[in-house]
Amino acid sequence: MRSVKFIVAAGAASLMSTAVFAADMPIAPPPAMYAPPPVEDFGGWYLRGDIGMSNQQVKRLENSLAFPNQANGLGFDSAGIYGVGLGYQFNNWFRADVTGQYRGRANFHGSSSVQYGPGDDGANNYSGSKSELLFMANAYVDLGTWWCVTPFIGAGIGASYNRISGFRDDGVRSNNGAFSSSVTYFEDHGQWNMAWAAHAGLSYKVNPSLTLELAYSYVDLGSGRPGNFRAYDNSAAGASSIVLKDITSHDLKLGVRWNLDTPPPAAYAPPLMRKG
Repeated sequence: MRSVKFIVAAGAASLMSTAVFAADMPIAPPPAMYAPPPVEDFGGWYLRGDIGMSNQQVKRLENSLAFPNQANGLGFDSAGIYGVGLGYQFNNWFRADVTGQYRGRANFHGSSSVQYGPGDDGANNYSGSKSELLFMANAYVDLGTWWCVTPFIGAGIGASYNRISGFRDDGVRSNNGAFSSSVTYFEDHGQWNMAWAAHAGLSYKVNPSLTLELAYSYVDLGSGRPGNFRAYDNSAAGASSIVLKDITSHDLKLGVRWNLDTPPPAAYAPPLMRKG
């Protein structure tokens, strides 16, 4: 009987010591709530397309004939711009692309006064049109994103094929009181020039795949010249001596970029959580 009491007392003491030890152990914190990993800013290849309008100027009109002349009112009307390109987003601040543009025909207008000699003066009115094919390699720096809007700056370099079409010179001349007039036609002609551009704009990320872009570009297109000339009465013909020097443009464009390497939606969604 005494042995049974001893065993019961020992068991009770063991249970009490276990309870006291358990009370001294720190309480484990509740399991942390699941926090999805941050979404990566995926880069990669993208396609782009642009439409816009040009606002072009020409610095001067040169004529290799040795007659002093003063050109006035030289300029181009606005024309449409249509472009496509392929690019790569290296990270969230740097990207680059190659682009090709067709720049539609812009009407040209201008005039010049000419002094052939003492008492021998003339004036010319010019008309025609110009179009370009422009190919450029561009690099851009994205300057941070606020409310999905990202300002950016960039620069590009490439080549422009400037084509002058339908160029015409309507002239009048007064030689010591004797007046005459002439009309001279020029063949269409195109030439390649080095070109460069500076870009600035804003982009808006609609979703991980699609980005809209509003951009301004200052573009230097080089020079252009019409082809061989022919007088209206075939009294003269030959190679053109006229050059349109330093053609530039202020472009405004609306573009879209489509990310080709966007991961599937599962890459953005947290994993499925099950209870029980």
